[in-house]
Parts: sequence; C-alpha cells; structure tokens
Amino acid sequence: MKKITLLLIVFTAFISCKKETPGFVSLSGQFTNMDKKDSLFSIKSNDYSKDIKINKDGAFKDTLHLKEAGYYTLVINNKNYGFAFLRNGFDLKLTADNNSFFESTRYTGVGANTTNYLIDQYKYNLALGNTSKLFMLEKDAFSKELDNIKYGYDSLKKLHGEIDTMIVRVNNQQNNELFSLLEKNYDAQHVKALQKLKTEELLEKGKPSPKFNNYLNYKGGKTSLDDFKGKYVYIDVWATWCKPCLAQIPFLKKLEKKYTHKKIEFVSISTDNASTAGSWDNALSKWKKMVKNKSLAGVQLYAGKDSKFMTDYQVYGIPRFILVDPKGNIVNANAPRPSDPNLEILFKELGI
Repeated sequence: MKKITLLLIVFTAFISCKKETPGFVSLSGQFTNMDKKDSLFSIKSNDYSKDIKINKDGAFKDTLHLKEAGYYTLVINNKNYGFAFLRNGFDLKLTADNNSFFESTRYTGVGANTTNYLIDQYKYNLALGNTSKLFMLEKDAFSKELDNIKYGYDSLKKLHGEIDTMIVRVNNQQNNELFSLLEKNYDAQHVKALQKLKTEELLEKGKPSPKFNNYLNYKGGKTSLDDFKGKYVYIDVWATWCKPCLAQIPFLKKLEKKYTHKKIEFVSISTDNASTAGSWDNALSKWKKMVKNKSLAGVQLYAGKDSKFMTDYQVYGIPRFILVDPKGNIVNANAPRPSDPNLEILFKELGI
C-alpha cells in the first residue's frame, strides 16, 4: 500500500465548484521586505490567471472577476507561493512578508476566515507529518492520538468562525476518508512501521555496515565491501537511466581526482536491471557502455540480480550515497551528494 500521509492535499481543485452570480473579488494589501525586481503578484487557477502590479512600497489593489469559487494560487514573480479560497463578493486584504511569504500570509475582511482556516490547517498538517510515527504506536495509543488529531481539526474550525460551506463539506469528507483509511490499515502498517524502525536502528552511525559480496567489477573479477577494509568507502548507488544520478557524475569525478592517494575509495554500484533495460543482458551491456563512454573512474561495480545490499540500506530512490569507515562501520547511511559542499566538510572532519 502506498504511504498514507497526514499532509492533506489542500484542494488542487475543488469538487463541485458552484457557478457564481455576476460580481468580483476586491483584493488589496501590503507586502513588506520586497526586492526591487518583485513587481508582479499573480493569481492563478486551472482556467484563470491575472497579474497585479505591486507598487514600490509593496502595496497593491485590484478586482478579480471570477467564473467560479475555488482554490487559487498566489505567486510573487514566480518564486514565493501561497494560496487563497476566493469567491465573488469577497473583499479581502492580504498582508505578508516577502522573506517568509507563506508563513506570514494573513487575510482580513469579508471571506478572510476561510483562507485563514485553510492556511492554519495546512500548517497543522505539516506539524503532524506522515503517519509512520502514528503506526508505531500500540492500538490504544494510536486510537487516542487519532482522537487528538480530530479534536485539533475541530478546534481550528471553531477558531475561525464562519467558513465557506463548500470548504467545510469537502474538508469534512476528506478528513473522514483519511481517518477511515488510517484505522482500516493500522494492523498491516503497524508491523511495517516497527520493522522500519528496527532497520533504521541498524543503520545508525557506528553500526556495522550491510555488505555487498562478489559484485562484478568493470575492470575484471568480483569485488566485495570487505576488500576495502582500512579505507573509507564512499558508495554511489546509481543506474544508467537515472538522470539525477548522471547529473552527479561530474562532481563525483572531481572528488575522485582530488582525493587520489587519500584513504578513501569511491565505489559506484549500478542497479540496472531487466525491468528497466528489457533483459539482464541489456542491463549489463548498458552499464558497461556507459562506464566506457563517460570514462567513469573509481571502482565501477554491477549488482546484477543481487539486491540485498540495497534492501538492507532501504534504498528506495537513487542516487543514494553511503559512507563507510575503515573498520566497515557506517559513517552516514544517507551521505551528502558529491555536489553538496557538506560532503567535503565531512571528509575534513574525518581527517580524509
């Protein structure tokens, strides 16, 4: 089952949007800490878009003639994002700090309660996070925590007073579906959550690293993690089809060159397989071809059908980088990427 999250979708499109009677939304406000280049404030939805000019002092004012009520995205020069529920007849004033746009966004005036409620609910959901921690609880504690979350949602509604009935209806339906899904899947997800916690504990810093054994080496023969005892090992888990993986190659090459003759080995493990290449023979061929064509340095290994190392490290997405110490213990099970300056800071701290 796909991971269930408490971060509810904040209405990318509202269900059963009601056609509006003729009218408009009055929207004005003031932004603080504006950059000189920030001159446009955009209001957008799937079938609506309008740009509003921002004055030098950060003030703005305009009217919006909407076809229907719904969720609208707010953008300042395509970099600061927020949202609002808008309906013709609303008279809203918006204030926000450009340096923390979403966090500081607040509405006053006719119709303000609904959007302020949605913003606070979104922040509430962010604070709750995903359900993995919930499913780690025993059944009684799980049920009590769900009751606490429900109480939190109800409290937000009461706090904001009169909220648009369309939002209340859709919001209640979504929340009820979520809680029903959580309760229905508790038993299965509880087992998975505990297993994940156990695995994460095994991947803590200082714990013995999971091992790979007898992986095919591009230069010939087979190679295992134990072959690198006495050196740090920086492992790149990648695949030829993975564009983010390929984007890291130039940075990885620079590191390999810079740390030549240092007590560290750079090991790349290809996870190309039959499902991505059409057959195991094609997967092996693509790996060999890319290593040659891109002149990949370091130790180039091919995992083939052996996925145990990736499973032990919970590699669910690539690229993934792992750092192991000279004794074969974990330094970082999710190490910084080659393009991240923090990686060399880490190397320096380790005396590499």
